[in-house]
Amino acid sequence: MKHITVNLENKSYPIYIASEGWSQLSRAIGGKIKGNKVLVVCDENIYPLYYNSVKSVLISMGYRVNPAVIPPGEVSKSFDKALELYTHALEARLDRSSSIVALGGGVVGDLAGFIAATYMRGIGFIQIPTSLLAQVDSSIGGKVAINHPLAKNIIGAFYQPDAVFICPDTLVSLPSREFATGMAELIKHAFIADPDFISWLEENMIALISRDVEALSSAIHRSCLIKTGVVEQDEKETGLRMILNFGHTIGHAIEAATGYSKYTHGEAVAMGMIYESSIAMKMGLVNQGYINRLSDILRRAGLPTQLDTPAWGPIVERMIHDKKNVNQGIVLVLPTGYGKVSIIKDLNPEQVKQMLQ
Repeated sequence: MKHITVNLENKSYPIYIASEGWSQLSRAIGGKIKGNKVLVVCDENIYPLYYNSVKSVLISMGYRVNPAVIPPGEVSKSFDKALELYTHALEARLDRSSSIVALGGGVVGDLAGFIAATYMRGIGFIQIPTSLLAQVDSSIGGKVAINHPLAKNIIGAFYQPDAVFICPDTLVSLPSREFATGMAELIKHAFIADPDFISWLEENMIALISRDVEALSSAIHRSCLIKTGVVEQDEKETGLRMILNFGHTIGHAIEAATGYSKYTHGEAVAMGMIYESSIAMKMGLVNQGYINRLSDILRRAGLPTQLDTPAWGPIVERMIHDKKNVNQGIVLVLPTGYGKVSIIKDLNPEQVKQMLQ
């Protein structure tokens, strides 16, 4: 079982990558759950697959376990679903010593973490991510949130988990589209911080797409190290951590402009990386070869690289509401080379629109 420690000023916690499966769960989270009551949040797809396995382990450790099952997809990161989970927590009589376990993908982790951060002003929180996207990105770093119709993740907090348990075996049953959405974040990590990882992904793409557990464990470990290294230097996203948003300003705007229903998060981010790289090329920061290489690896991972019919007016309007923005200017993370990005601030929305068109 691979192990990474996230070392932060006020809280540190472990990330376990267990290719051995659920048998390692009790060892990983033993002592991390206080009290004796646990609310396990999962969606309707994950519940029949993994809830009973997790429940059995928790019961064997002496915990009283209650499930809370939500519909799958970004639509569940809403005020209505948050209210339902608060009701679940109250009915389960969770107190300040209780914990919430997020069992599922990024939506489950974001929503369950938001409830854990705000219920009784904060209770225990364990991440058990089952999607590739959640395993390499959203489960690490403490970002928890719900959406507003005008902007994604605009209502939230920084709330670090007490532990993260990653079981790569869960990726074997992941639908191809959901697997690809996680690959977008793996690729993003390589392109912002590790040129050697870019080459490794290119060489091992067939094994990754074939769900080879050994290759997946290696890729997840490497990606988590990149994310952890950034979070340790900038927990609250005041500077460096913004580099993790490469592709996300335009990606989030695409999601919001299409009602969070047409594209997965990773699909939107993949296109966002290409469009942001195009802006970078027009600003003289990268060349066409960079965009070609990024496009090739995204396509090999099963991801789209452009919108069918771009409607830049509504997309740029959503970009104006991005939480990274300062004053009236748009903030973009733009590539300056392989494994290098810069944070560009105060971009005029009309200027951005013209470069995209």
